[in-house]
Amino acid sequence: SFMGPKRYTRHVVDYKKLPPINYVIISHNHYDHLDSEATEVLHQQQVPPRYYVPLGLKDWLLETDGKVQASNIVEMDWGDSAQHQNIKINALPSQHWSARSLFDRFETLWASWRVELGDFSFWFAGDTGYNKQLFTELGKTLLPVDLSFIPIGAYSPRDFMKDYHLNPEEAVLVHQHIKTKQSIGMHWGTYPLTAEEPTEPPIRLKAAADNAGLQKGVFSVMKLGETREIFLKADEY
Repeated sequence: SFMGPKRYTRHVVDYKKLPPINYVIISHNHYDHLDSEATEVLHQQQVPPRYYVPLGLKDWLLETDGKVQASNIVEMDWGDSAQHQNIKINALPSQHWSARSLFDRFETLWASWRVELGDFSFWFAGDTGYNKQLFTELGKTLLPVDLSFIPIGAYSPRDFMKDYHLNPEEAVLVHQHIKTKQSIGMHWGTYPLTAEEPTEPPIRLKAAADNAGLQKGVFSVMKLGETREIFLKADEY
């Protein structure tokens, strides 16, 4: 989008070579998480994806991309769950905010998401600040999960960002609170959002994971363009 931040790392994936995308989950409406050009690319597929979005974002999708059908958008509040074929999706809280201009702050919701496919489940944290009570409660209810995607970047200066973005040390705490088996650090090294060096988050994450006694690979980051395969049983998809 023309109003959003500009990448300082190039695209390393050819969108045209991606496999069909069946489901899209949106955490919130900030430009680095919701891009109109990306939705247009997705609708060049033969079968459009199904969107799961927080409250207030259905209208944005319908107004921004005329190809999105209302029947393909599921708008959800925290605590809502939805089932489609063999996929179960839960909208869960996070600690963040929303806005796409100076005049719509907090007008749409933000969320984290739990997705269940057969015996496999993952949690997408979206953007969030650290809240021990919140994540401890999530760990007691709909979590734990097999895999989590937890943000580790955009945290400096700390006094300004701490309520909305985790730092790597807090990300490790969240990993422990929700009792996930494995985590992947995300939300770093792509956009010039904050003051830390682009390569600092994974370095601090490794140190924090080591200090917490996590086994190697339990909380890792992926290289730009890297693909990891998750193998499911035949009856799970």
